Amino acid sequence: QVNLVESGGGLVQAGGSLRLSCAASGRTFSNYAMGWFRQGPGKEREFVASITWNGGSSNYATSVKGRFTISRDNAKNTVDLQMNSLKPEDTAVYYCAASSRSLGLTMPAWYDYWGQGTQVTVSS
Repeated sequence: QVNLVESGGGLVQAGGSLRLSCAASGRTFSNYAMGWFRQGPGKEREFVASITWNGGSSNYATSVKGRFTISRDNAKNTVDLQMNSLKPEDTAVYYCAASSRSLGLTMPAWYDYWGQGTQVTVSS
């Protein structure tokens, strides 16, 4: 079992920045690839970013590429999402998730554990 707790969400104006953090506990954090997903009002959960177990490779949704950065610290059991140049369409509940797989990390179904989510609201 891996327990994930997100923090750092809030209300920000368009163009602003937020940094989300996800703290993991339980099984060995470095055994898992990590991802961030989001779900806006009336929308399906969508992939935002992922990072491999050692941080050697990351992947981003087209909509956030160049604005968001995912990083992890295996010594601290955390994965962060730095979000810059935020837009109103980034408004959503953001979830971190852990996957024992190394491929297919854009798909929610391939993740084993999920956090409870943190709300990000971007005002225009």
